[in-house]
Amino acid sequence: MWDRMLRTLGSPAAVGLLVGTVVTMAVVGIRVAGYLELWELKVYDWLLRTQPPTSPTEPRIVLIGVTERDVQRLGRWPFTDGLLAQVLEALLAHQPRAIGVDFYRNFPVPPGHQALESLLNSHPNVIMVMKFGGDTLANVPPPPILNDTDQVGFNDLLIDEDGVVRRGLLFLDDGQHTVYSFALRLALKYLEPEGVFPQPDRLHPEHLRLGQSSLRPLEPNDGGYVGVDARGYQFLLDFDGEPPSLQTYSVSDLLAGRITSEALKDKIVILGATAESVPDLFHTPYRSGLGADQRGMYGVVVHAHLVSQLLRAALAGAEPRKSPGETHEVVWTFMWGLLGGVTGTVSRSTWRFAVFVVGGLGLLLVIVWSAFWGGWWIPSLPPALAYVASTAVLTAAIVGREKLERAQLMQLFSRHVSPEVAEQIWQQRELFWDGGRPRPQKLTVTVLFSDLEGFTPAAEQMDPQRLMSWMNTYIETMAHLVMQHGGVVDDYFGDAIKANFGVPLARTMEEDIAHDARNAVRCALAMEAELRRLNQLWHAQHLPTARMRIGIFTGQAVAGSLGSAERLKYTTIGDTVNIAARLESFQKDAWESGSDQSSCRILIGDSTVRYLDPALVIRPLGEMSLRGKTFKVTVYQLIGRADHVASHAHRVTLGG
Repeated sequence: MWDRMLRTLGSPAAVGLLVGTVVTMAVVGIRVAGYLELWELKVYDWLLRTQPPTSPTEPRIVLIGVTERDVQRLGRWPFTDGLLAQVLEALLAHQPRAIGVDFYRNFPVPPGHQALESLLNSHPNVIMVMKFGGDTLANVPPPPILNDTDQVGFNDLLIDEDGVVRRGLLFLDDGQHTVYSFALRLALKYLEPEGVFPQPDRLHPEHLRLGQSSLRPLEPNDGGYVGVDARGYQFLLDFDGEPPSLQTYSVSDLLAGRITSEALKDKIVILGATAESVPDLFHTPYRSGLGADQRGMYGVVVHAHLVSQLLRAALAGAEPRKSPGETHEVVWTFMWGLLGGVTGTVSRSTWRFAVFVVGGLGLLLVIVWSAFWGGWWIPSLPPALAYVASTAVLTAAIVGREKLERAQLMQLFSRHVSPEVAEQIWQQRELFWDGGRPRPQKLTVTVLFSDLEGFTPAAEQMDPQRLMSWMNTYIETMAHLVMQHGGVVDDYFGDAIKANFGVPLARTMEEDIAHDARNAVRCALAMEAELRRLNQLWHAQHLPTARMRIGIFTGQAVAGSLGSAERLKYTTIGDTVNIAARLESFQKDAWESGSDQSSCRILIGDSTVRYLDPALVIRPLGEMSLRGKTFKVTVYQLIGRADHVASHAHRVTLGG
């Protein structure tokens, strides 16, 4: 498949881009289907926890909690209207700007109902809560005396599907009435003396501007959300660190006079339940577990976070986190998918894949974290998945293809070359490998042919088992010598061997061609010496001895593979091959019956002689007409190295 795609598209990079595009489209589909939302929200939680608070304390908000000790000491829960009025009177004495009461009072809790109503009616800075409800949630109305006033705010909290509060609300409406949130009411009461009032944004009138910030409403697919219910006017909660550094007191502290006026004057005071027996806990990005320190955040504390965020937005310009549009998110994901596709084309191994994946995800994390620090929530899982998947698909395809290619290449060469040469061939396979088989190429090669004299009579004298053992000993020994000298065993023809020196990697430098020629000649001399040893061994075992002819020629040949994909054979063809074969068989009848009874005859052509070591002794035989050739070839017989040859051998100086 990879080869077809490569031939169609023209380059690995183009294939990588195509695969990256396809994989990213699948990832975008998974994202649109909502399968990544939960995990993306978990990443959001982690990013929130890594952000340090913008300020160590929130000096404008004070919490008055109804603790478990308060419930036991005061004797009941919920508080009576009279006790609540007493608490509020104590707070008002310290002149806070706003008081928020996170208790429902939709019906009287006597005694003291008239006192509470009188206090609420005369102090417009006291904000009571109601529950907007809707869908399956019941509505809890405000105290009747506060109906249709600005002293009421809903305390509904938005809970995501995993049970975590990540979003805040400013407004809700039922089609007839628009209701303010509890946090917004308190923030506006605080901001009135600062001259800050809600107004439409100049550029986007549908957006609310509060002081220095415009509060853009959350869209259904912002950040990691997919089709979230974005009714009302929602924004992302930042919590600004946790636990919050808020001044916190108990009701007992207040009633006992242990709170100074300086602690409450001109502050927002929020009164709410913090008792263990009151089920008012919510999971947040900071607290969502089951441990003692992870059991959730009290509702009154969540509302304090909401108020704090609105004050920071109005007075310090700290806008809620924004998210790029859906189109930008898709483009962002495609960028990483395409990068993964291109990366996958160069990984080519497991360890490189690991390095690229770790490096790419590290870069993505730095970008996402930096953007989060700058006020932007950029989705991280879709680009991460697109990048890793694209890289993995391409790496797996290439590694699988390379395993197949290596198996095919090793099938062609590994049995006929040394391990070092086999590895060199594999590392440089791009130079000659194409479409699962070697690419035909014309190159300069030194070809060696060898054959045994009298093999047929010897075969007739031995039983099949001894014959095969005799032949295998000879073939294995000679093939090993070819590999030792950097050659490639091309083929066996019974007792004949064909070997190539200078394949499959094309030689372009003259010194490389010379090196191959010298290796072929050294191999021939080693074969001659090994045959003498084998003859001694066979003679001792009462087996036939043998004589060998070798022909060597250097020149251009066409190298490539023959056969089907299941049975490929790498070989060389051309005049060079034919001449080497003719040199091996040249006047073999005359040599067999002649006076030269040496164990090996080595004939080489002039194209090989020009590369040889001057220390070699050769005998020129002159220009010969070889069978099947119209032109003559100058032939030499290799005698051996000068220090191994008798003094009567003819020595010539070899040159270019």
